[in-house]
Amino acid sequence: MRNCGRTLDEARRMAAEALAAHVAGMIEDGDEVPPPSNLDALANDPDIQGAVAFLVSAEPAPEKTIRINITARASQLEAIDRLAEKAGMTRSAYMVQSSLNRFGSRAKPRQRTASRRGNRIRH
Repeated sequence: MRNCGRTLDEARRMAAEALAAHVAGMIEDGDEVPPPSNLDALANDPDIQGAVAFLVSAEPAPEKTIRINITARASQLEAIDRLAEKAGMTRSAYMVQSSLNRFGSRAKPRQRTASRRGNRIRH
């Protein structure tokens, strides 16, 4: 028998971690995540007779955060910082959320062209 925890509390914690990892894997693989089970459905499942059932909440693992660099005027950053502070957010969180709110998830990625820096005319 697999180690499922020495106590019910430990088993519950391990179940939440295992379920979160399983759901994240399903999402990554493009599989459809089924709706959550309820206790009544579990009580009638012959495969788990004699087991202790409890509800487990699982959130998929957070997506990897990537650091980027941007160029902005000092006055623009000061204005962004004031707005971020007023919203109770970090500069980064505010900029990301503002961009998503402005363009929404429906925004299509634009085709990348040569960077301006690479095309600068030097005198």
